[in-house]
Amino acid sequence: MRVELYDTTLRDGSQMEGISFSLEDKLRITEKLDEFGIHYIEGGWPGSNPKDIEYFRAVKDLPLENAKIAAFGSTRRPRLKPEDDPNLNALVDSGAEIATIFGKSWDLHVTQALRTTLENNLQMIADSIEYLREHGMRVFYDAEHFFDGLRANEEYALQTVKAAEEGGAERIILADTNGGSLPSWIRYGFELVKESVKTPLGIHAHNDSELAVANSLTAFEAGAVQIQGTINGYGERCGNANLVSIIPALELKYGVEVVGRERLAKLRELARFVAELANMELPRNQPYVGDSAFAHKGGVHVSAVLKNPQTYEHIDPELVGNRRKVVVSELSGKSNLIYKAKELGIPLDENDPALPEIVERIKELEFEGYHFEAAEASLELLIERVRGSYRPFFELERARVITEIFPGKEPISEATVVLRVGGNRIHTASEGNGPVNALDQALRKALTESYPELGKIELRDYKVRVLGSEKGTAAKVRVLIQTGDGMRSWGTVGASTNIIEASLKAIVDGMEYWLMKEGKR
Repeated sequence: MRVELYDTTLRDGSQMEGISFSLEDKLRITEKLDEFGIHYIEGGWPGSNPKDIEYFRAVKDLPLENAKIAAFGSTRRPRLKPEDDPNLNALVDSGAEIATIFGKSWDLHVTQALRTTLENNLQMIADSIEYLREHGMRVFYDAEHFFDGLRANEEYALQTVKAAEEGGAERIILADTNGGSLPSWIRYGFELVKESVKTPLGIHAHNDSELAVANSLTAFEAGAVQIQGTINGYGERCGNANLVSIIPALELKYGVEVVGRERLAKLRELARFVAELANMELPRNQPYVGDSAFAHKGGVHVSAVLKNPQTYEHIDPELVGNRRKVVVSELSGKSNLIYKAKELGIPLDENDPALPEIVERIKELEFEGYHFEAAEASLELLIERVRGSYRPFFELERARVITEIFPGKEPISEATVVLRVGGNRIHTASEGNGPVNALDQALRKALTESYPELGKIELRDYKVRVLGSEKGTAAKVRVLIQTGDGMRSWGTVGASTNIIEASLKAIVDGMEYWLMKEGKR
């Protein structure tokens, strides 16, 4: 059975709060969706804004191999003929092969939003589709608010889809526009419509009840041949049906080939690509593609997964381009640590005499506020230190930071550090843009003579988390730092009741880790 994937990220997805795609973004996403194997890409609403008009001009120059481009619009206005309606003519002028137009299925919308008669709405649906077909376009009809309309006035809702069929729609898409329907309602609606029309059906679900994926898969089970949705579930209000969850469900659960296993392995890459252009963080717990989708933290879970991944994983993560991840924390057992050490390239097994001490030390530090899930460089240093296989590259004796604040002027921060490298004692100071930057600069200055290559690394991200906020300014803080050298990046952590001390611990770990990896002896 063929299932058509219809992506509306560029139109519905862009209606999500905080997302604004540029024309270049839209074209790049189009290429990526086509490469992935999406069948239909809804490029936008050419009757609504100049950017979408320009998109339909520019997309013609893309050498698409898999996808057909659809332009979105509505049925004609109640008091206009189709040939006089600017929205319909914009669809024709777009040059798109397919027009996807929506019309009213709910009598409430017909009488109160359009302020027209029920009979005129039926005529609007039919003659709008006819007009677009007369101009050489394939037409998909989106039955807006269909399931709400069905519950309000079943007879009339069915009349609207019959009008779409009479107009010559190639697909009739039943839309849960308000996102409030349950899967049982979706199934009932599809079974009813299949008795009334012969046109192939599709589903367009919104996620206001967090059921958009479930409703889409229920529609598939009920006979839908087209599933509409967006990448990462982007969309207005609570979003649209998430194709990133729907596609692997179809491929791996139902056994229906929609993009093929080779392309499916690029699913995480696609999700991250679109998230990057949308300037949105991909949720860690997003099914299939999130960083935590196959992460195991509890010791019992990890022990079982190491024996057989099927014990706690519903699919092989590599099928969707993801990977298994074992997290080390205070909840960890020996299995977690052995797995993580193997990932880090450290020869650690269950017979290593240092293993119990490492596990205990991790639990102690996490109790103090450390968090190693996002700081694997600090974790690797900890393991090596406890095992006795690590020799520090420098020894920090003390550090001091002074910040002077002048009303109306930029503050001045100065850090002084005293450290030893080999037999040399080094005492130096440096100014910086804030106390943390001043510490970073002072450490680099002190270490440059012995390790000039340290100039390659830079602090890329700095996060502070207050622990036990009920203690106010006396609370502990955890500092997570991401450092990079242009080729790779690594995370380190520090915790203390003093934010400067916590920052210093994370900075020192970041430098020590790089020196260890580079073998700077």
